[in-house]
Amino acid sequence: MTALPLHFELPEHMAAEKFLSKLGKKIDFQIASEQYATKTFYDSFDWRLYSAGILCELNQSKSASHISLIDRNTGKCLALENQQEVPSFSNQFQDGRLKTQLDPILEMRALLPLCQLPYQIFHINVLNKDQKTTVRIKLEAYENLGSRISLQPLKGYEKAVARVSQLLEKSLALVPTQSSILNSALKLQGRKAQDYSSKLVIKLDPELRADRASKVIYRALLKSIKINEAGTIADIDTEFLHDYRVAIRRTRAGLSQIKNVFPDSIVTQYASFFAWLGQITSATRDLDVYLLNYQQYKAALPKSLQEDITPLYTFLKQKQKQAQTELATHLKNPNYIKQLLAWEQFLKEPLPEKGCSNAANLTIKELADQRIWKVYKRLIKEANEITEDSPAESLHDLRKTCKKLRYLMEFFQSLYPADEIKALIKALKGFQSVLGDFQDYEVQENSLKKFSAEMMANKVESNTFLAMGVLVQYLDSMRNAARHDFAKQYKLFKQEENRIVFKSLFAPQIEVKKS
Repeated sequence: MTALPLHFELPEHMAAEKFLSKLGKKIDFQIASEQYATKTFYDSFDWRLYSAGILCELNQSKSASHISLIDRNTGKCLALENQQEVPSFSNQFQDGRLKTQLDPILEMRALLPLCQLPYQIFHINVLNKDQKTTVRIKLEAYENLGSRISLQPLKGYEKAVARVSQLLEKSLALVPTQSSILNSALKLQGRKAQDYSSKLVIKLDPELRADRASKVIYRALLKSIKINEAGTIADIDTEFLHDYRVAIRRTRAGLSQIKNVFPDSIVTQYASFFAWLGQITSATRDLDVYLLNYQQYKAALPKSLQEDITPLYTFLKQKQKQAQTELATHLKNPNYIKQLLAWEQFLKEPLPEKGCSNAANLTIKELADQRIWKVYKRLIKEANEITEDSPAESLHDLRKTCKKLRYLMEFFQSLYPADEIKALIKALKGFQSVLGDFQDYEVQENSLKKFSAEMMANKVESNTFLAMGVLVQYLDSMRNAARHDFAKQYKLFKQEENRIVFKSLFAPQIEVKKS
Protein backbone atom coordinates (compact mmCIF):
# COMPACT_ATOMS: atom_id res chain seq x y z
CA MET A 1 0.00 0.00 0.00
CA THR A 2 1.36 3.42 -0.96
CA ALA A 3 2.17 5.68 1.99
CA LEU A 4 -0.02 8.75 2.41
CA PRO A 5 1.81 11.90 1.20
CA LEU A 6 2.37 14.25 4.14
CA HIS A 7 4.89 16.63 2.57
CA PHE A 8 4.28 18.87 -0.43
CA GLU A 9 6.11 21.51 -2.42
CA LEU A 10 4.44 24.65 -3.74
CA PRO A 11 5.32 25.85 -7.24
CA GLU A 12 7.95 28.61 -7.03
CA HIS A 13 5.52 31.18 -8.46
CA MET A 14 2.85 30.45 -5.81
CA ALA A 15 3.19 32.78 -2.81
CA ALA A 16 2.02 31.66 0.62
CA GLU A 17 -0.87 34.13 0.60
CA LYS A 18 -2.13 32.79 -2.73
CA PHE A 19 -1.99 29.22 -1.41
CA LEU A 20 -3.89 30.19 1.75
CA SER A 21 -6.51 31.93 -0.36
CA LYS A 22 -6.98 28.80 -2.49
CA LEU A 23 -7.03 26.57 0.58
CA GLY A 24 -9.70 28.75 2.22
CA LYS A 25 -12.05 28.04 -0.67
CA LYS A 26 -11.76 24.28 -0.04
CA ILE A 27 -11.67 23.81 3.74
CA ASP A 28 -12.23 25.69 6.99
CA PHE A 29 -9.04 26.57 8.85
CA GLN A 30 -7.49 29.12 11.17
CA ILE A 31 -3.92 30.41 11.29
CA ALA A 32 -2.75 29.59 14.82
CA SER A 33 0.54 31.48 14.46
CA GLU A 34 2.62 33.29 11.88
CA GLN A 35 6.21 34.44 12.32
CA TYR A 36 9.52 34.99 10.60
CA ALA A 37 12.32 32.52 11.30
CA THR A 38 15.71 31.33 10.11
CA LYS A 39 16.61 27.74 9.31
CA THR A 40 20.30 26.73 9.28
CA PHE A 41 21.34 23.26 8.14
CA TYR A 42 24.39 21.61 9.69
CA ASP A 43 26.48 18.58 8.80
CA SER A 44 30.07 17.41 8.93
CA PHE A 45 32.38 18.33 6.06
CA ASP A 46 32.10 14.78 4.72
CA TRP A 47 28.29 14.64 4.99
CA ARG A 48 28.08 11.99 7.71
CA LEU A 49 24.56 12.92 8.79
CA TYR A 50 23.19 13.19 5.26
CA SER A 51 24.77 9.83 4.38
CA ALA A 52 23.02 8.35 7.43
CA GLY A 53 19.66 9.74 6.22
CA ILE A 54 19.55 12.56 8.79
CA LEU A 55 19.24 16.34 8.53
CA CYS A 56 20.31 18.63 11.37
CA GLU A 57 18.42 21.95 11.54
CA LEU A 58 18.69 24.98 13.79
CA ASN A 59 15.38 26.87 13.62
CA GLN A 60 15.39 30.32 15.20
CA SER A 61 12.60 32.85 15.64
CA LYS A 62 11.84 35.65 18.09
CA SER A 63 9.95 33.28 20.36
CA ALA A 64 12.00 30.08 20.14
CA SER A 65 15.22 28.42 19.03
CA HIS A 66 15.65 24.68 18.69
CA ILE A 67 17.85 22.04 17.09
CA SER A 68 16.11 19.15 15.42
CA LEU A 69 17.19 15.97 13.68
CA ILE A 70 14.95 15.05 10.76
CA ASP A 71 14.71 11.79 8.84
CA ARG A 72 15.46 13.09 5.35
CA ASN A 73 13.48 10.30 3.69
CA THR A 74 10.25 10.65 5.66
CA GLY A 75 10.43 14.14 7.20
CA LYS A 76 9.86 12.62 10.66
CA CYS A 77 11.42 14.46 13.60
CA LEU A 78 13.88 12.10 15.33
CA ALA A 79 15.00 14.41 18.13
CA LEU A 80 14.44 18.02 19.19
CA GLU A 81 16.03 20.21 21.86
CA ASN A 82 15.66 23.89 22.72
CA GLN A 83 19.07 25.47 22.12
CA GLN A 84 20.29 28.87 20.99
CA GLU A 85 23.23 27.56 18.95
CA VAL A 86 24.69 24.34 17.60
CA PRO A 87 27.77 23.03 19.45
CA SER A 88 30.76 22.20 17.25
CA PHE A 89 31.07 18.58 18.40
CA SER A 90 28.57 15.94 19.45
CA ASN A 91 30.24 15.45 22.84
CA GLN A 92 29.42 19.10 23.64
CA PHE A 93 25.66 18.43 23.52
CA GLN A 94 23.88 17.82 26.80
CA ASP A 95 22.93 14.21 27.46
CA GLY A 96 19.77 13.28 25.60
CA ARG A 97 18.38 11.98 22.32
CA LEU A 98 20.29 14.47 20.17
CA LYS A 99 23.64 13.46 21.62
CA THR A 100 22.75 9.76 21.50
CA GLN A 101 21.87 10.04 17.79
CA LEU A 102 24.83 12.22 16.79
CA ASP A 103 27.73 10.65 18.72
CA PRO A 104 28.15 7.38 16.78
CA ILE A 105 27.67 9.10 13.40
CA LEU A 106 29.81 12.22 13.76
CA GLU A 107 32.53 10.77 16.00
CA MET A 108 35.39 13.30 15.84
CA ARG A 109 33.99 15.48 13.07
CA ALA A 110 32.71 19.01 13.65
CA LEU A 111 29.23 20.20 12.75
CA LEU A 112 29.47 22.99 10.17
CA PRO A 113 26.75 25.27 8.75
CA LEU A 114 25.73 24.33 5.20
CA CYS A 115 23.30 27.12 4.40
CA GLN A 116 20.99 29.57 6.14
CA LEU A 117 17.45 30.21 4.91
CA PRO A 118 15.15 33.00 6.10
CA TYR A 119 11.50 31.97 5.90
CA GLN A 120 7.99 32.73 7.09
CA ILE A 121 6.30 29.94 9.03
CA PHE A 122 2.53 29.48 9.38
CA HIS A 123 0.97 27.01 11.80
CA ILE A 124 -2.51 26.21 10.51
CA ASN A 125 -5.32 24.28 12.18
CA VAL A 126 -7.81 22.54 9.88
CA LEU A 127 -11.28 22.66 11.48
CA ASN A 128 -14.32 20.41 11.22
CA LYS A 129 -17.94 21.57 11.44
CA ASP A 130 -17.66 21.55 15.25
CA GLN A 131 -14.66 23.89 14.98
CA LYS A 132 -12.36 21.19 16.34
CA THR A 133 -8.82 20.84 14.99
CA THR A 134 -8.53 17.66 12.94
CA VAL A 135 -5.24 18.24 11.11
CA ARG A 136 -2.30 20.58 11.66
CA ILE A 137 -0.51 22.10 8.67
CA LYS A 138 2.92 23.69 8.78
CA LEU A 139 3.64 26.04 5.88
CA GLU A 140 7.21 27.24 5.40
CA ALA A 141 7.45 30.05 2.83
CA TYR A 142 10.96 30.65 1.43
CA GLU A 143 12.36 33.35 -0.83
CA ASN A 144 13.56 32.11 -4.24
CA LEU A 145 12.62 28.53 -3.34
CA GLY A 146 9.42 26.55 -3.53
CA SER A 147 7.58 26.75 -0.21
CA ARG A 148 6.96 23.55 1.75
CA ILE A 149 3.90 22.11 3.46
CA SER A 150 3.86 19.38 6.11
CA LEU A 151 0.76 17.68 7.46
CA GLN A 152 0.63 16.55 11.09
CA PRO A 153 -1.99 13.85 11.71
CA LEU A 154 -3.88 13.94 14.99
CA LYS A 155 -4.96 10.84 16.86
CA GLY A 156 -8.52 9.89 16.06
CA TYR A 157 -8.66 11.98 12.89
CA GLU A 158 -6.82 9.69 10.45
CA LYS A 159 -9.50 10.08 7.77
CA ALA A 160 -9.24 13.85 7.99
CA VAL A 161 -5.53 13.91 7.19
CA ALA A 162 -6.15 11.57 4.24
CA ARG A 163 -8.79 13.98 2.89
CA VAL A 164 -6.50 17.01 3.27
CA SER A 165 -3.60 15.15 1.62
CA GLN A 166 -5.81 14.21 -1.33
CA LEU A 167 -7.14 17.77 -1.57
CA LEU A 168 -3.63 19.24 -1.74
CA GLU A 169 -2.50 16.76 -4.37
CA LYS A 170 -5.63 16.54 -6.53
CA SER A 171 -7.55 19.80 -6.15
CA LEU A 172 -4.66 22.21 -5.59
CA ALA A 173 -2.19 20.25 -7.78
CA LEU A 174 0.63 20.33 -5.24
CA VAL A 175 3.52 17.93 -5.76
CA PRO A 176 4.27 15.44 -2.96
CA THR A 177 7.95 15.52 -2.05
CA GLN A 178 10.33 13.63 0.19
CA SER A 179 13.23 15.86 -0.84
CA SER A 180 14.41 18.35 1.76
CA ILE A 181 14.52 22.07 1.04
CA LEU A 182 18.25 21.64 1.67
CA ASN A 183 18.75 20.07 -1.77
CA SER A 184 17.08 23.05 -3.47
CA ALA A 185 19.11 25.53 -1.40
CA LEU A 186 22.37 23.76 -2.25
CA LYS A 187 21.46 23.84 -5.94
CA LEU A 188 21.14 27.64 -5.73
CA GLN A 189 24.69 27.70 -4.32
CA GLY A 190 25.95 25.56 -7.19
CA ARG A 191 26.49 22.64 -4.83
CA LYS A 192 24.95 19.26 -4.19
CA ALA A 193 24.79 17.00 -1.17
CA GLN A 194 27.68 14.59 -0.64
CA ASP A 195 29.94 16.66 -2.90
CA TYR A 196 32.94 15.62 -0.80
CA SER A 197 34.15 12.20 0.26
CA SER A 198 37.55 11.06 1.47
CA LYS A 199 37.13 7.94 -0.66
CA LEU A 200 39.09 7.99 -3.89
CA VAL A 201 36.78 7.57 -6.88
CA ILE A 202 38.58 7.85 -10.23
CA LYS A 203 37.10 6.60 -13.51
CA LEU A 204 39.83 5.69 -15.98
CA ASP A 205 39.60 4.59 -19.60
CA PRO A 206 41.67 1.37 -19.85
CA GLU A 207 43.04 2.55 -23.22
CA LEU A 208 44.18 5.95 -21.92
CA ARG A 209 47.92 6.48 -22.23
CA ALA A 210 49.66 5.88 -18.90
CA ASP A 211 51.12 9.36 -18.47
CA ARG A 212 47.77 11.00 -19.23
CA ALA A 213 45.95 8.70 -16.80
CA SER A 214 48.55 9.47 -14.14
CA LYS A 215 47.74 13.16 -14.43
CA VAL A 216 44.04 12.36 -13.94
CA ILE A 217 44.93 10.56 -10.70
CA TYR A 218 47.19 13.34 -9.41
CA ARG A 219 44.59 16.02 -10.23
CA ALA A 220 42.02 14.15 -8.12
CA LEU A 221 44.51 13.96 -5.25
CA LEU A 222 45.43 17.63 -5.60
CA LYS A 223 41.75 18.53 -5.39
CA SER A 224 41.54 16.68 -2.06
CA ILE A 225 44.67 18.45 -0.79
CA LYS A 226 43.26 21.88 -1.68
CA ILE A 227 39.77 21.14 -0.31
CA ASN A 228 41.19 20.13 3.08
CA GLU A 229 43.87 22.82 3.28
CA ALA A 230 41.79 25.62 4.87
CA GLY A 231 40.25 23.28 7.46
CA THR A 232 43.73 21.97 8.30
CA ILE A 233 45.08 25.48 8.85
CA ALA A 234 42.03 26.50 10.92
CA ASP A 235 42.12 23.22 12.92
CA ILE A 236 38.34 22.86 12.57
CA ASP A 237 38.53 19.16 13.38
CA THR A 238 41.19 16.46 13.19
CA GLU A 239 39.89 14.88 9.97
CA PHE A 240 40.83 17.80 7.73
CA LEU A 241 44.48 17.11 8.48
CA HIS A 242 43.89 13.36 8.27
CA ASP A 243 42.39 13.61 4.77
CA TYR A 244 45.04 16.14 3.74
CA ARG A 245 47.78 13.71 4.79
CA VAL A 246 46.09 10.77 3.06
CA ALA A 247 46.09 12.73 -0.22
CA ILE A 248 49.77 13.59 0.35
CA ARG A 249 50.65 9.93 1.03
CA ARG A 250 48.75 8.76 -2.03
CA THR A 251 50.56 11.31 -4.18
CA ARG A 252 53.92 10.15 -2.82
CA ALA A 253 52.96 6.52 -3.45
CA GLY A 254 51.96 7.39 -7.00
CA LEU A 255 55.24 9.17 -7.71
CA SER A 256 57.23 6.20 -6.40
CA GLN A 257 55.08 3.37 -7.79
CA ILE A 258 53.63 4.60 -11.11
CA LYS A 259 57.12 4.51 -12.50
CA ASN A 260 58.73 6.20 -15.50
CA VAL A 261 55.66 8.03 -16.82
CA PHE A 262 57.15 11.51 -16.18
CA PRO A 263 60.70 12.85 -16.60
CA ASP A 264 63.00 11.96 -13.69
CA SER A 265 63.56 15.63 -12.87
CA ILE A 266 59.82 16.17 -12.31
CA VAL A 267 59.47 13.06 -10.15
CA THR A 268 62.52 13.96 -8.03
CA GLN A 269 61.36 17.55 -7.51
CA TYR A 270 57.84 16.71 -6.39
CA ALA A 271 58.72 13.54 -4.50
CA SER A 272 60.90 15.78 -2.33
CA PHE A 273 58.15 18.40 -1.95
CA PHE A 274 55.47 15.91 -0.91
CA ALA A 275 57.90 14.11 1.43
CA TRP A 276 58.44 17.48 3.14
CA LEU A 277 54.67 17.94 3.44
CA GLY A 278 54.41 14.51 5.06
CA GLN A 279 57.13 15.47 7.51
CA ILE A 280 55.73 18.86 8.61
CA THR A 281 52.23 17.44 9.15
CA SER A 282 53.36 14.37 11.10
CA ALA A 283 53.74 15.82 14.62
CA THR A 284 50.31 17.47 14.65
CA ARG A 285 48.59 14.32 13.38
CA ASP A 286 50.34 12.14 15.98
CA LEU A 287 49.19 14.44 18.78
CA ASP A 288 45.66 14.51 17.33
CA VAL A 289 45.63 10.71 17.52
CA TYR A 290 46.84 10.69 21.13
CA LEU A 291 44.08 13.13 22.10
CA LEU A 292 41.46 11.12 20.19
CA ASN A 293 42.66 7.99 22.03
CA TYR A 294 42.76 9.68 25.45
CA GLN A 295 39.45 8.26 26.71
CA GLN A 296 40.57 4.81 25.56
CA TYR A 297 43.85 5.27 27.45
CA LYS A 298 41.93 6.33 30.54
CA ALA A 299 39.54 3.37 30.34
CA ALA A 300 42.52 0.97 30.11
CA LEU A 301 43.70 2.02 33.58
CA PRO A 302 42.42 0.75 36.94
CA LYS A 303 39.76 3.14 38.29
CA SER A 304 42.09 4.15 41.11
CA LEU A 305 44.53 5.61 38.53
CA GLN A 306 42.15 7.07 35.95
CA GLU A 307 42.08 10.62 37.35
CA ASP A 308 45.84 10.64 37.85
CA ILE A 309 46.39 10.70 34.09
CA THR A 310 44.60 14.05 33.61
CA PRO A 311 47.90 16.03 33.47
CA LEU A 312 48.83 13.96 30.39
CA TYR A 313 45.75 15.33 28.59
CA THR A 314 46.73 18.91 29.49
CA PHE A 315 50.29 18.26 28.30
CA LEU A 316 49.09 16.77 24.99
CA LYS A 317 46.70 19.69 24.37
CA GLN A 318 49.54 22.18 24.85
CA LYS A 319 51.86 20.28 22.52
CA GLN A 320 49.12 19.90 19.90
CA LYS A 321 48.40 23.63 20.01
CA GLN A 322 52.09 24.42 19.49
CA ALA A 323 52.47 21.87 16.67
CA GLN A 324 49.29 23.13 15.00
CA THR A 325 50.56 26.73 15.08
CA GLU A 326 53.82 25.65 13.42
CA LEU A 327 51.93 23.64 10.80
CA ALA A 328 49.61 26.54 9.96
CA THR A 329 52.67 28.78 9.51
CA HIS A 330 54.18 26.29 7.04
CA LEU A 331 50.95 26.07 5.02
CA LYS A 332 50.68 29.86 4.80
CA ASN A 333 54.28 30.19 3.64
CA PRO A 334 54.63 31.63 0.10
CA ASN A 335 57.16 28.93 -0.81
CA TYR A 336 54.63 26.17 -0.06
CA ILE A 337 51.92 27.97 -2.03
CA LYS A 338 54.31 28.52 -4.95
CA GLN A 339 55.35 24.85 -5.14
CA LEU A 340 51.77 23.58 -4.93
CA LEU A 341 50.75 25.98 -7.72
CA ALA A 342 53.69 24.77 -9.83
CA TRP A 343 52.53 21.15 -9.34
CA GLU A 344 49.02 22.17 -10.36
CA GLN A 345 50.36 23.92 -13.44
CA PHE A 346 52.38 20.84 -14.44
CA LEU A 347 49.26 18.68 -14.16
CA LYS A 348 47.37 21.09 -16.43
CA GLU A 349 50.03 21.21 -19.13
CA PRO A 350 49.34 19.12 -22.26
CA LEU A 351 51.62 16.14 -22.71
CA PRO A 352 53.78 15.67 -25.82
CA GLU A 353 52.44 13.52 -28.63
CA LYS A 354 54.78 10.76 -27.55
CA GLY A 355 55.48 9.90 -23.91
CA CYS A 356 58.89 10.29 -22.27
CA SER A 357 59.42 6.51 -21.96
CA ASN A 358 58.07 3.11 -22.92
CA ALA A 359 56.09 3.02 -19.66
CA ALA A 360 54.49 6.40 -20.42
CA ASN A 361 53.30 5.09 -23.80
CA LEU A 362 51.64 1.98 -22.38
CA THR A 363 47.90 1.98 -21.82
CA ILE A 364 47.07 2.59 -18.17
CA LYS A 365 45.59 -0.91 -17.92
CA GLU A 366 48.89 -2.44 -19.08
CA LEU A 367 50.88 -0.37 -16.60
CA ALA A 368 48.43 -1.04 -13.75
CA ASP A 369 48.66 -4.80 -14.31
CA GLN A 370 52.46 -4.67 -14.26
CA ARG A 371 52.81 -2.50 -11.16
CA ILE A 372 50.13 -4.19 -9.03
CA TRP A 373 51.41 -7.68 -9.85
CA LYS A 374 55.02 -6.72 -9.10
CA VAL A 375 54.20 -5.11 -5.73
CA TYR A 376 51.87 -7.99 -4.80
CA LYS A 377 54.66 -10.51 -5.42
CA ARG A 378 57.05 -8.36 -3.33
CA LEU A 379 54.50 -8.30 -0.50
CA ILE A 380 54.16 -12.10 -0.52
CA LYS A 381 57.95 -12.53 -0.55
CA GLU A 382 58.45 -10.14 2.37
CA ALA A 383 55.60 -11.67 4.39
CA ASN A 384 56.82 -15.23 3.80
CA GLU A 385 60.23 -14.31 5.21
CA ILE A 386 58.83 -13.05 8.52
CA THR A 387 59.17 -15.43 11.47
CA GLU A 388 58.52 -15.10 15.19
CA ASP A 389 62.12 -13.91 15.57
CA SER A 390 61.95 -11.22 12.87
CA PRO A 391 62.71 -7.69 14.11
CA ALA A 392 59.98 -5.06 14.28
CA GLU A 393 61.56 -3.28 11.29
CA SER A 394 60.61 -6.21 9.04
CA LEU A 395 56.94 -5.75 9.92
CA HIS A 396 57.21 -1.98 9.44
CA ASP A 397 58.71 -2.48 5.97
CA LEU A 398 55.96 -4.96 5.10
CA ARG A 399 53.35 -2.44 6.20
CA LYS A 400 54.83 0.11 3.78
CA THR A 401 54.63 -2.43 0.96
CA CYS A 402 51.00 -3.15 1.86
CA LYS A 403 50.23 0.57 1.65
CA LYS A 404 51.87 0.86 -1.75
CA LEU A 405 49.85 -2.07 -3.05
CA ARG A 406 46.61 -0.75 -1.61
CA TYR A 407 47.11 2.72 -3.07
CA LEU A 408 47.84 1.24 -6.50
CA MET A 409 44.71 -0.90 -6.32
CA GLU A 410 42.63 2.10 -5.26
CA PHE A 411 44.06 4.27 -8.06
CA PHE A 412 43.20 1.69 -10.69
CA GLN A 413 40.13 -0.07 -9.30
CA SER A 414 37.86 1.29 -12.06
CA LEU A 415 39.88 -0.82 -14.54
CA TYR A 416 38.81 -4.13 -12.96
CA PRO A 417 35.55 -5.95 -12.10
CA ALA A 418 34.12 -4.06 -9.11
CA ASP A 419 33.21 -7.02 -6.90
CA GLU A 420 36.59 -8.71 -7.30
CA ILE A 421 38.80 -5.66 -6.81
CA LYS A 422 36.76 -4.47 -3.80
CA ALA A 423 37.04 -7.90 -2.17
CA LEU A 424 40.82 -7.88 -2.63
CA ILE A 425 41.14 -4.33 -1.24
CA LYS A 426 39.04 -5.35 1.77
CA ALA A 427 41.25 -8.41 2.37
CA LEU A 428 44.37 -6.27 2.08
CA LYS A 429 42.96 -3.71 4.54
CA GLY A 430 42.32 -6.49 7.05
CA PHE A 431 45.92 -7.69 6.81
CA GLN A 432 47.25 -4.14 6.82
CA SER A 433 45.32 -3.27 9.99
CA VAL A 434 47.23 -5.77 12.16
CA LEU A 435 50.53 -4.38 10.86
CA GLY A 436 49.26 -0.85 11.51
CA ASP A 437 48.20 -1.74 15.05
CA PHE A 438 51.62 -3.26 15.75
CA GLN A 439 53.43 -0.12 14.63
CA ASP A 440 50.96 2.32 16.21
CA TYR A 441 51.20 0.66 19.64
CA GLU A 442 55.00 0.69 19.43
CA VAL A 443 55.08 4.38 18.44
CA GLN A 444 52.59 5.33 21.18
CA GLU A 445 54.55 3.34 23.76
CA ASN A 446 57.80 5.12 22.86
CA SER A 447 56.07 8.51 22.72
CA LEU A 448 54.61 8.08 26.22
CA LYS A 449 58.08 7.33 27.58
CA LYS A 450 59.36 10.49 25.88
CA PHE A 451 56.41 12.56 27.18
CA SER A 452 57.05 11.26 30.68
CA ALA A 453 60.61 12.57 30.56
CA GLU A 454 59.39 15.99 29.32
CA MET A 455 56.66 16.20 31.98
CA MET A 456 59.13 15.60 34.81
CA ALA A 457 60.45 19.11 34.19
CA ASN A 458 56.93 20.46 34.86
CA LYS A 459 56.88 19.04 38.41
CA VAL A 460 53.94 16.75 37.71
CA GLU A 461 52.89 14.57 40.65
CA SER A 462 54.35 11.08 40.90
CA ASN A 463 50.93 9.38 40.63
CA THR A 464 50.68 10.60 37.03
CA PHE A 465 53.93 8.85 36.12
CA LEU A 466 52.69 5.70 37.84
CA ALA A 467 49.52 5.84 35.70
CA MET A 468 51.56 6.47 32.56
CA GLY A 469 53.77 3.49 33.42
CA VAL A 470 50.70 1.26 33.66
CA LEU A 471 49.52 2.68 30.32
CA VAL A 472 52.87 1.85 28.70
CA GLN A 473 52.48 -1.74 29.94
CA TYR A 474 48.97 -1.86 28.45
CA LEU A 475 50.22 -0.60 25.06
CA ASP A 476 53.06 -3.13 25.18
CA SER A 477 50.58 -5.96 25.76
CA MET A 478 48.45 -4.73 22.85
CA ARG A 479 51.54 -4.54 20.63
CA ASN A 480 52.44 -8.12 21.53
CA ALA A 481 48.87 -9.24 20.81
CA ALA A 482 49.05 -7.62 17.35
CA ARG A 483 52.40 -9.31 16.73
CA HIS A 484 50.95 -12.72 17.60
CA ASP A 485 47.94 -12.02 15.36
CA PHE A 486 50.18 -11.47 12.33
CA ALA A 487 50.40 -15.12 11.25
CA LYS A 488 46.62 -15.58 11.46
CA GLN A 489 45.86 -12.43 9.44
CA TYR A 490 48.49 -13.23 6.83
CA LYS A 491 47.06 -16.72 6.40
CA LEU A 492 43.64 -15.16 5.73
CA PHE A 493 45.08 -12.72 3.21
CA LYS A 494 47.13 -15.26 1.22
CA GLN A 495 44.39 -17.89 1.09
CA GLU A 496 44.04 -19.64 -2.25
CA GLU A 497 40.85 -17.79 -3.23
CA ASN A 498 42.63 -14.43 -3.00
CA ARG A 499 45.74 -15.71 -4.80
CA ILE A 500 43.63 -16.95 -7.70
CA VAL A 501 41.86 -13.60 -8.07
CA PHE A 502 45.12 -11.62 -7.84
CA LYS A 503 46.63 -13.81 -10.55
CA SER A 504 43.58 -13.67 -12.83
CA LEU A 505 43.30 -9.87 -12.60
CA PHE A 506 46.93 -8.73 -12.70
CA ALA A 507 49.36 -11.47 -13.78
CA PRO A 508 50.77 -11.45 -17.33
CA GLN A 509 48.81 -13.89 -19.50
CA ILE A 510 51.86 -16.06 -20.10
CA GLU A 511 52.20 -16.53 -16.33
CA VAL A 512 48.52 -17.35 -15.95
CA LYS A 513 48.79 -20.01 -18.68
CA LYS A 514 51.76 -21.64 -16.93
CA SER A 515 49.83 -22.09 -13.68
